[in-house]
Order: sequence, then structure tokens, then C-alpha cells
Amino acid sequence: MKISPAQHERLTFLCRITQKEIQHLLDTDRRLFADLFTIDAAQKIDTDPILAERLDAFVSRFGRLQDNLGDKFLPQLLLALAEKPGAAIDNLDRAERLDWIESAETWLEIRKLRNQMVHEYIEDLAILASALQAGHQHVATLVAAGQKMMIEAQRLINH
Repeated sequence: MKISPAQHERLTFLCRITQKEIQHLLDTDRRLFADLFTIDAAQKIDTDPILAERLDAFVSRFGRLQDNLGDKFLPQLLLALAEKPGAAIDNLDRAERLDWIESAETWLEIRKLRNQMVHEYIEDLAILASALQAGHQHVATLVAAGQKMMIEAQRLINH
């Protein structure tokens, strides 16, 4: 399938951005979760600026990668395959059938988790610790989705 020059440029850009976002998330994930992130660790956020910055970086990078993949990259890949992107859930169902994501349901759970990390951590440290642990467990899911989408984009770019 031949893609247009504009699609080529956009997919090339999205591959570059996705690769950077994956690397930044993995780096931050490794630093934040060098030790188990517990409620005790969460209680140190107010007094440990390095921990607070790592937490903010993790939440930001986790959300940014998921937003990029689901809201930008996925619709562009579908367009390049001459498919009409639809509602987010329809795009996610299609991505699941194409084996680009583990499951649409898991993706939506990760989205909910991301919102929890962003909005709840100021008030409830137990929710924060739990959400961060769950987020840490889903980093591999996001990375795998990004890698699969980049492989598909490269296939389209090189044809």
C-alpha cells in the first residue's frame, strides 16, 4: 500500500516522537521504581524534591505516551491503511484486532489509571501508591503497543 508524502512525513514524525517518549518513560520508570513505591515512599513527596520530580515525570510521561499512541498514532496508522478512524473505542477495538494493543479493555483501564495518578495523588497517598504500582506494571503494555505501531508505520513508510 502506497502512502501519501504527507502520511509518510506524519508517520515518520510519530515514530521519532514515540521512540523518545518510550525511552524517557523507561528511564523515569527505572529511577522511580528502583525500590517498591509504597505509602511510606509517597509520604516523602513533600520533603523530597527529587522524588516529587520523578513522580511528576513518571505520571506525565506515562500519560503523554498513552495520549500519543491512542489519540495521534493510532488514527494516523488507520488512515494510512485507508481505514476511517472512528470513535476512540472503535479505534482501540481495531488496534486490538490488528494486534497493536493487548486489548481495548486494558487500554481503557490504563486510561482510567492515568487519570487517577494525575488527579488523586494530591489527596490520598494510598490511592497514589496503588495507582503508581499499577502504572509501573503497565509500562510494558504501553511500550509494546508503541513498538508494534512503529513497526507497522515503518512497514508502510518503506513500501
